[in-house]
Amino acid sequence: MPTKRKAKNARKLLAMIALIASSLVVVCVAAGVVYVALLMRTLPSPGQFQFHQTSQSTKIYDRTGTVLLYEIHGEQKRTVIPFSDIPTALKEATIAVEDAYFYTRPAIDWEGILRSAWADIRAGAPVQGGSTITQQLAKNIFLTPQKTISRKVKELILAVELESRYSKDQILDFYLNQIPYGSNAYGVEAASQTYFGKPAKDLDLAESAVIASLPQAPTYYSPWGDHVSDLITRQHYVLDRMAQLGDITQAEADQAKAEKLNFASPSLGTIKAPHFVMAVKDYLINKYGEDMVLNGGLKVITTLDWNMQQAAENAVKTGVARNTKLYDSKNAGLLAEDPVTGQILALVGSADYFNTSIDGNFDMPLQGLRQPGSSLKPFVYLKALEDGYPPNTVVFDVPTEFTPNNPLCTAIPDFNNTNPDYKKSCFHPQDFENFQGPLTFEQALPQSINIAAVKVLYLVGLQNVLDELKAFGITTLTDPSKYGLSLVLGGGAIKMVDLVKAYAVLSQEGVEHQQSMVLEVDDANGNVLEKYQDSSTRVDSPTYIRWINYILSDPALRQPLFQASFNKTVFPGYDVAMKTGTTNDYRDAWAFGYTPNLVVGVWAGNSDNSPMQQNGSSILAAVPMWSDFLNQVLPSYPQESFTSPAPLPPINKPMLDGQYLVSTTSPNGITSNQVHSILYYVDKNDPTGAAPANPMSDPQFLDWETGVLNWASKNMPGVQTTP
Repeated sequence: MPTKRKAKNARKLLAMIALIASSLVVVCVAAGVVYVALLMRTLPSPGQFQFHQTSQSTKIYDRTGTVLLYEIHGEQKRTVIPFSDIPTALKEATIAVEDAYFYTRPAIDWEGILRSAWADIRAGAPVQGGSTITQQLAKNIFLTPQKTISRKVKELILAVELESRYSKDQILDFYLNQIPYGSNAYGVEAASQTYFGKPAKDLDLAESAVIASLPQAPTYYSPWGDHVSDLITRQHYVLDRMAQLGDITQAEADQAKAEKLNFASPSLGTIKAPHFVMAVKDYLINKYGEDMVLNGGLKVITTLDWNMQQAAENAVKTGVARNTKLYDSKNAGLLAEDPVTGQILALVGSADYFNTSIDGNFDMPLQGLRQPGSSLKPFVYLKALEDGYPPNTVVFDVPTEFTPNNPLCTAIPDFNNTNPDYKKSCFHPQDFENFQGPLTFEQALPQSINIAAVKVLYLVGLQNVLDELKAFGITTLTDPSKYGLSLVLGGGAIKMVDLVKAYAVLSQEGVEHQQSMVLEVDDANGNVLEKYQDSSTRVDSPTYIRWINYILSDPALRQPLFQASFNKTVFPGYDVAMKTGTTNDYRDAWAFGYTPNLVVGVWAGNSDNSPMQQNGSSILAAVPMWSDFLNQVLPSYPQESFTSPAPLPPINKPMLDGQYLVSTTSPNGITSNQVHSILYYVDKNDPTGAAPANPMSDPQFLDWETGVLNWASKNMPGVQTTP
């Protein structure tokens, strides 16, 4: 009996659950029907198209909120043309990339919607579209750019109604004459005139694929912006997609890919600090979406100091005019940051944003990947100090081969050997001046001695330095196999913005502040969408950084390097640390400098990576611009000094105590002075520990020792130079 009673109760429970579930389904369906019905009452009729949307311009200001840098206005350039005047290639390209099954499926792509919904759920925010051409048309004509469920439902309803009223050709006609293509161009005719300076009917296949590439992200893919390479990549994708769908042959696609595109000259209207503004615009679009930025009426207060920006532009303009004449160096960039907050204060991306001959719209400080020359040396020496090497550690600046166990490479480098195999296989850098022999870290770093820096990098380890650079904000040095010991001379490519950040960490004694270009963003109703908040992280201890700051800011220590240009590195009353860098063949010249409250980086060179002529080094091509800028802006800053470093405990060990001559007495009582390389006394895995029992076990020892003894035999009379 109890078992039958339990079974009967279970059936009743299941029946109740089924009743409740079916009731809930009915309620949900009814609620959905009511919801859709209410939404439909608010929808406009697709019976008439109005090629106009109410939009408000987004305004970008300097940090005071009083200087308007750029206005992204809502004026729409549009010329409606007959469907027959739109090239077939453009129609097919658009369908291929936006909705390949446009002519064969209904208005709504349920599979795409589900795929998009799943991507949004995983991301926790709307990140992916799943719209057909008909849905996109409904959204662009009748709805706001706001990403909400109700807007999506309205879009679906309108899409169904559109396809019930109009043919596929008519919908495609409306679409191609309506949607935004960037730069306030709406419709293909305005886009064609804007980007190619010709009517849409005259577009060829390659140009049609470019126009079809734009709607996904018109500002990002702008031919005048910073992402032209991505635009070309998308154009190639469109062409390949057309070939896959049978619209064209693969041979036609490849021929169109090879075509040189001739874009019309940009027309941005009134704009100040164009590289900075375009970087802010990219940031806003990535965060808020293209429609919101173009039409949402945002008010953006940036970090830009307009007075400082004008000083930066003047310094670059004057410097490039001079460099063009003297060194055939036609471009330059400058970036200034407040290291206390991470805020970007000034940005000059090139000598002239609108000069296409120098790729002027390319933002060198933010996007350029160039070799930094000697600009990384301070971080190598910092790692050495942290490993226990004192600032007065001695290394020998003498001709040295750094490729051991290679029969092609001689212990004493032959700098005149032109054999390609010798030059390729062996590594024996030179300095800009004559070899100087024994130097302390305090001398070698500010004088940018190459041999010393390579030796220090070897002592501390390449991977350890790469880890240090990553902690300081360098993001591009990710493959140790590509660099080797040449890293410290510029063997890896970096971004100026990253290296400025790294020097900012030095300025703040080990504290990194997240870089920012925006102070506040308000919507059209005055609601604050975001507001600057400092985000800082301690990445290193101040103890040894203070020594680096002292070494780089001491004018007397740098004077031997700069000689006639020394006055350009001194600013009375201000502590200014600085480091320069010049790459091989004078392709890039750098100057970085910082105070406790300002960091400035300058690059000089050519956009096409051609070398500067007449040995246009950093001291000659970059430092004058850097100095000009600082002379203009430093008077507005208080005269702050770096914190003096604390004395470090003495180390009683040759080379690490500043002594490179060691007095020894032979068994027969004869006293003599000996000289050796640092590897004779130091185990690089335990630099402050006991001397190596067998220095020869270090693969670099023989070449280093040979170089030191050979130099000493010629320059240090009376010193014992036998191994």
